[in-house]
Amino acid sequence: MKKIININFLAISIFVFLVVGLGSCQKFLDERASKNSSLPLETIEQLNALMEQYGTLYSDENPAWMGTDDYGLNATTYDNKRGNFTFLPNIFRAFWDIDFNKFTANSDALWASGSGEWRDVFYANAVLVNLGKVTGGTDAEKARLKAEAHLLRAYAYWQLANTYCLPYTDANKAEMGLPIKKSTSFEEDLSRATLEATYQFIESDLQEALKINKPLEVGGRPQHWRASTASVNGFAARYYLNRNNYTEALKYANLALGEYSKLVNYNNISEMYYGSPFTYSVTGGPSFTCQFPYTHNNQTNLVDMFGWKEFLYFRVQNFGSWFYLPSQDLLNLYDKVNDRRYEYHIVENYSYYFGSNTPTNGLPGYVFFFKDRIPSGPTTAEMYLIRAECLARTGNVSGALTAINTLRTARIKPGATVNLTAASQAEAITKILQERRREMPFVQRWYDLRRFNNNADPNDDVIVTKQFYPITISGPDVTKPVQTYRLEKNSRKYALPIHNNELISGRGILLQNIY
Repeated sequence: MKKIININFLAISIFVFLVVGLGSCQKFLDERASKNSSLPLETIEQLNALMEQYGTLYSDENPAWMGTDDYGLNATTYDNKRGNFTFLPNIFRAFWDIDFNKFTANSDALWASGSGEWRDVFYANAVLVNLGKVTGGTDAEKARLKAEAHLLRAYAYWQLANTYCLPYTDANKAEMGLPIKKSTSFEEDLSRATLEATYQFIESDLQEALKINKPLEVGGRPQHWRASTASVNGFAARYYLNRNNYTEALKYANLALGEYSKLVNYNNISEMYYGSPFTYSVTGGPSFTCQFPYTHNNQTNLVDMFGWKEFLYFRVQNFGSWFYLPSQDLLNLYDKVNDRRYEYHIVENYSYYFGSNTPTNGLPGYVFFFKDRIPSGPTTAEMYLIRAECLARTGNVSGALTAINTLRTARIKPGATVNLTAASQAEAITKILQERRREMPFVQRWYDLRRFNNNADPNDDVIVTKQFYPITISGPDVTKPVQTYRLEKNSRKYALPIHNNELISGRGILLQNIY
């Protein structure tokens, strides 16, 4: 079997053990790392400390959202503020360019070994490899840590597979999946397993994670940054929905909601609040006043995010571009008068990407947790959406509408527009999928597009089209006519290319996707 030393994984080994930083681990931190064994993990407290790194583990930095129809970058929006669209990877990704990774310096944050999902895999493996060797801890504590590590690894692999691999279907199961890493060895094989083997690995991790026996709420407060029965069931519901297994997805969504079903009521002023308004002016034009709601308080503080009581598993998409520009197609889905989500999350005529007081020529922004952070982990809202969709797809339209309207009661102003109705199963499915898009833009749409185009229902298929200039290595060529870009149903571009830096460090063992 071919082996290779992955320099990035060597770096992460040192990083992992430097961030633990708890008093009980001081001796552990003082030890020197070696290539073969890194630093010794000797106690149950040290393993627990790895799983407690919520300030690191909470961040999901998936770039795939730019390729969805939620992202409003097109020739018109680009022309409005050309000078501000200087972040070329946003442009390359928005139009599914498969070669940009050869020309950009930084790796994708989701894949990058030192900071992305492979870091989380390393954390999980460090726990699983050392759990039987450390001192202290009861059998119950070790069982909980084992299940938690399996959830962390399953979650990381699921994100990577649904970003850098083709959708899992019978036709694709022999395609390239991911390297299967079960240890912290720097010489573990980097060959990509098949997609089928990758999903078997994810599901085996999920089954181990489902053995956890820990409630989400402890002492009346949710501990959603750690694994619990509700968080594992929530992830299982998402996983099986993604596999178009509506029976299993419904089962786990019901289990999650059976334990924890709290929703944030957007109509309750005590649960939602605004920051201070400010006004800016367009030179020679009108003035605009912006007032950012609830979650846009302090971007460097986790308190607001911790306080979002809908989390089952605390994960936030934190891409860092500050530029969730909603497409007109997405904006058209909102009832601008009655939908509180439009009120709280859509900021008209303003986008954080352009600075705190810079007019944007009418371009809107989407905000949740301040500038660039949106809930991406399983939430109670997502469970209601999964329940509704699964019931509708299996013929229980009445039950589906009850589920979706439970969510809408917490999102829509009281009145006649709260409850959705449907005269048929097809209409119910359509309305529920529209509600799903309104509720979770940018974070779930990429995954949804993949599964819609590979299920048994042709009515939900989506071909994404965008209008933009020809793209060169230097950026858009505005001297040429605007052209139409299409992401077809079975496009191989549904697997993002692995960054060239990772391929170089892989020295021919880690292979690029075939396009």
